[in-house]
Amino acid sequence: MKKSIILLALAALTIVACKDKKDTNRPVLAIQTEENEADTTAYGKCFGAAMNSLNLITDNGDTIAYMLFTDTVRADVQGGLFEGDKLAILANDVDGTLRATKVINLTTLLGKWTNVARNFDIKDGGVVESHVSAESKPYTSWKIYNGKFILSTDTFEITNLGPDSLYLENENGIFAFKRQL
Repeated sequence: MKKSIILLALAALTIVACKDKKDTNRPVLAIQTEENEADTTAYGKCFGAAMNSLNLITDNGDTIAYMLFTDTVRADVQGGLFEGDKLAILANDVDGTLRATKVINLTTLLGKWTNVARNFDIKDGGVVESHVSAESKPYTSWKIYNGKFILSTDTFEITNLGPDSLYLENENGIFAFKRQL
């Protein structure tokens, strides 16, 4: 009888102790805000692109030379390199030489994009116009920030940008769009 009372008391204590215990196995999401990290992307127009290098005339009027390819490193170029197109470039300084790691052609990015769920127009100046009235969370703005493509509050990696296709990836999956003419 005494053993039963002790076992019941231990069971009651276990239930009470577990009731208020916080779940420490839940993942904690760290949110990176813009205030925590400066934008290291260079913006400007493509000038003098060659097979393994390009020059950028920055928005401030400076000319910067970038290496695109070396024997071991190849820049991730999305949207092509066309004279006069607006570009966003991430790069590393290696022994005084700037090596591009990611190049996004902003001119190629502009335009009307569609898939089964979304239909929007990426416009110059950071504006996005949605063409689906029933869309629950339409995109209204865009920008490139440290090589990431931000549509309103969603952040994506541009994995493929071509003349007629756009592939965006984030933690929710890969989203494919085709250019609407």
